[in-house]
Amino acid sequence: MPESADKNARATAHNAGQPQPRRRRDLRRPAGASPDARTGTMPAAATPNNSRTAPTRRSSWAEAAAVADAQAQAGATPEAPAAAPAPVPAAVPASVPAQPADRPAVQPAANPATSRRGAVPAEPSAPPSNVSRQAAKLAAADAPISDFITAPGSFVREQKPRPRGGFRGALYAMTGGAINLGPGPRQREEDELGRRISRQLQGSYNTAVLSLKGGIGKTSTTVGVGLTLAEFRGDAPCAIDANPDSGDLVERALGEGIYQQSSPRTITDLLKNIDSVDSLTALARYMHHAGRLHLIAGEQDPEVSDSLTAEEYLRIRKLISGYYSVALTDCGTGVTHNAMSGILQSADNLVIAAGYAVSGAKRARSTLQWLASHGYEDLARNAIVVITDKDEVSSRVDKDAIEDHLSGICRQLIAVPHDRGVADGDLVTLDVLKPETRRAYKEIAAAIVDGYV
Repeated sequence: MPESADKNARATAHNAGQPQPRRRRDLRRPAGASPDARTGTMPAAATPNNSRTAPTRRSSWAEAAAVADAQAQAGATPEAPAAAPAPVPAAVPASVPAQPADRPAVQPAANPATSRRGAVPAEPSAPPSNVSRQAAKLAAADAPISDFITAPGSFVREQKPRPRGGFRGALYAMTGGAINLGPGPRQREEDELGRRISRQLQGSYNTAVLSLKGGIGKTSTTVGVGLTLAEFRGDAPCAIDANPDSGDLVERALGEGIYQQSSPRTITDLLKNIDSVDSLTALARYMHHAGRLHLIAGEQDPEVSDSLTAEEYLRIRKLISGYYSVALTDCGTGVTHNAMSGILQSADNLVIAAGYAVSGAKRARSTLQWLASHGYEDLARNAIVVITDKDEVSSRVDKDAIEDHLSGICRQLIAVPHDRGVADGDLVTLDVLKPETRRAYKEIAAAIVDGYV
């Protein structure tokens, strides 16, 4: 007996009666397969049927090319891409060594990925022609952009505006914002007025505030409306004192004491040096500031104040138009002084100041009639009449009748209620005015901007 056979016989005799180690179970079992009951090993994986062609998967550029080719049916048909090569079946071994009779043939375990997903997909098809590549690029360029890119606001829930004041505001404050009923009708109206005032304008516009009678709220209206425009607009407005009778526009906006302490430069000083003013910084030397409201003071010397001509005013207006989109001009108490023709020529709309006194109402009507008869029909028809209840009248005066009469000959009539912050003839600030007075000035400012757009 050969030496190797002798060693095998001795090993078999030595191991006789000894427990044999259990084979490790192959856990990589395909779905539906059962283990071998005797050995615990997996049965041999079935040999895939090579007669069937494995399904191929198109690449992304091939899919885009196919979509583009379908969309271009009306035009020239692009060259079709080359067919994908058929998968090559695995080579079968020429011979398999025989297994011992008492042991089953050990087969390689099935690939779990192949068992779960089927046959391995074939390689991508060959690249399409240049025409198909171009069509794929066009199809990708024409593909719609996803909504989350074009409309990022869809990720945010729309919130109600915060209520201010009243029961809604108190409830919002007590609950820390957990209960928000939104603004009430009055607040919505206030917000709409603010939106109208703050509209963006293309160009520069001028509004003249005039009357035929003094002491009925012309200058206080100019200051109140100017401060309101400055509060709501993104750009600062400008107010010009063109009153030939020593106007007090700046004193009403700043207070007489502050105006006297500052450098009291006037419109006359600006006219003397107007050729050297070539920037807003240079213009600011002749301006006064009440918050964001910029003002040009009128001449206080009676011998000089009446000398402002229409041509000089137009030069001032031209300079202002280069730096301010909204300007208010506080005129005198007449329509026939020297500068008035230039003011009316450059005005985009008018504010006619009036009062509830019978004389004030009559003069407002006379002003509109004079304008219509002297070539300013459009200004008269689109004028805003402001009735200021500065001096309380007796019950004999029918206020409703005055309002009805004046509202029929102008674009809009707005009433300013009695307010001591206006009637005292001193400093006018929005903080000390009644809410009704501030709302009236908002309505005037909104009506002015309405006439610009």
